[in-house]
Amino acid sequence: MEPERHAADESSIGLLGISGNGQPVRVSELRASFAVAGEQTYVAGKYHTAPIKIAKAFPVDGQLAVIVMDVSPGLLSGDRYELDWTCEADAHVMLTNQSYMKVHPSMPGCGSSMRQTFELAENAVVENMPEPIMLFKNASFANETIVRLRPGAIWMQADVLCPGRTLRGERFDYMGYRNSLSVYYGEELLFAQRQRIEPRLQRLEDAGCMGEMTHLATFYLFSDRVTSAHLELLRHTLDEFSVGELSVGHTVIAGVSRTHRHGIAVTAASTAAWPLQRLMREVWHACRDGLLGKSPLRFMQAE
Repeated sequence: MEPERHAADESSIGLLGISGNGQPVRVSELRASFAVAGEQTYVAGKYHTAPIKIAKAFPVDGQLAVIVMDVSPGLLSGDRYELDWTCEADAHVMLTNQSYMKVHPSMPGCGSSMRQTFELAENAVVENMPEPIMLFKNASFANETIVRLRPGAIWMQADVLCPGRTLRGERFDYMGYRNSLSVYYGEELLFAQRQRIEPRLQRLEDAGCMGEMTHLATFYLFSDRVTSAHLELLRHTLDEFSVGELSVGHTVIAGVSRTHRHGIAVTAASTAAWPLQRLMREVWHACRDGLLGKSPLRFMQAE
């Protein structure tokens, strides 16, 4: 099925990355809703346009695991993905994708973008654990996430950002990366984060910026169930983390703090993606245990 093509008004040019002459971008959509029957979460409804879709959904450890497939080579110049996730009361979903999100080179003024929205009803749980984002040389990518929580709901997400295909000599050769996260509790804005990286305009290797680090990772947890005990749990997790023998030579630095209300943020940096993926898994597992009383969720052979 061909992706739908939408025109965008002038105010959307920056986010969508369309060209100055108003050329429309290619928009691919994925919408899914989840509900509970008995004690099992199931897919209540879904809709998609190529190249993204739900490849598989299956019950695991009392929740529903959902794997998103992208049948394209990645985000090309002008591509936009829109993903909308709705969880009814008590639904529990873990989301991931099949491989790295690859962002290909963009034509001048015509970047790629993705917008995700999460709507969580009372006591719903979403664990969003995607694979890393890989920005190719000359790529331009805008990533927007909007989360809306009701009482008792839990949302957590881990992200890893790569500076390029380092084995091909790419290191911060992309044009730009913009990332935004907005979290609402009812109608209250709990948290707003904005990040903008433009390697050709910024001195990323300076002290106080990236320094010698090349890869970034973040983990966010938001819920009205979050307490100071969960902050201490994650501090202990970071203190005890070891990258392991396979990652010898890669330093990981990380920190954790509480947000203004109902949230915890973990930020980490390293010189490769895999140590950060390991750290994000450890943090995720700690949150599952400390907040949900659940053991680590393992369904990939590599784990």
